[in-house]
Amino acid sequence: MALSGALFVFYVVLHMYGNLKIFGGVEAFDEYALHLRTILMPILPFGGFLWLFRALLVVALFAHAYAAFYLWSRANGARTTRYVAKQAARATIRSRMMRWGGVALLLFLVWHLLQFTILKINVGPDAVGDSAGKLVISSFQVWWVVLIYVLALAALGMHLWHGVWSASQTLGWTNSAKSRRTAKATATVIALVTAVGFALPPLAILFGIVKGN
Repeated sequence: MALSGALFVFYVVLHMYGNLKIFGGVEAFDEYALHLRTILMPILPFGGFLWLFRALLVVALFAHAYAAFYLWSRANGARTTRYVAKQAARATIRSRMMRWGGVALLLFLVWHLLQFTILKINVGPDAVGDSAGKLVISSFQVWWVVLIYVLALAALGMHLWHGVWSASQTLGWTNSAKSRRTAKATATVIALVTAVGFALPPLAILFGIVKGN
């Protein structure tokens, strides 16, 4: 679970950075989207690397979901009575939030892929043609789309914080007080930078800071 989660952390940080290209305008974002499809050409065909990476993410997603279900089943099987200690109870609540937050993120991921990759659904007011940048700007001019994304990013931030911290424990990087502080600080920075970085483009578009012309 820690290793598959680490791949997703790597991916969302890169994806967040790429989304910031929209601040350079539609042309800059379209150039970035095109570049993703030309990586390792001509060794791979147009879009080949992107589809291979997507396939790797799908495998990691199934591995992550299976690991989460397995750990949840094992924890329930090992505990026949409710926790009495407050600290253990709080840990259970956090774990529950991680599970349901993961389900919410999975549902959001389906919507996100349908909107921007598979069907390219334009719910905004502007014509977009084949432009990825215009699709992004038109979509985030709609307030409820931005609201969905902000709520999903709150879930993502919490998932990243708990996930990075838990992975640090799993991999044995929290064996001292100093290493635990470092792991918590790292988890906080990754969660905040990623969530805020993702939120900036839709909010900037909604409030008219970034425009399509």
